[in-house]
Amino acid sequence: QVQLVESGGGLVQPGGSLRLSCAASGFTFSRYAMSWYRQAPGKERELVAAITSAGGSTNYADSVKGRFTISRDNAKNTVYLQMNSLKPEDTAVYYCKAYRGGLIPMEYWGKGTLVTVSS
Repeated sequence: QVQLVESGGGLVQPGGSLRLSCAASGFTFSRYAMSWYRQAPGKERELVAAITSAGGSTNYADSVKGRFTISRDNAKNTVYLQMNSLKPEDTAVYYCKAYRGGLIPMEYWGKGTLVTVSS
């Protein structure tokens, strides 16, 4: 059974930091690219950050560049999102996604973790 379980969300003041984790099981984690998305109330889901299967390449939304860092530990089947200098506009539900291309692309989503940035 495939599972992606996010954790680490919560309430944080502007300027603060949080570290999100996404624990994967039920599939070969090291063969999948991983991404973090977020969805704020009333807005569409957007890509925040992505990392290749081996972790050699990353990319970020312009809105989080220099503040967020995505990383992964293939030995622990976990992807992380370190979020620094948080702003109220970072408030959203954060989701992780696993993706593998090829003849039969595969995609899995977690259920999300809520991040609220407020004083």
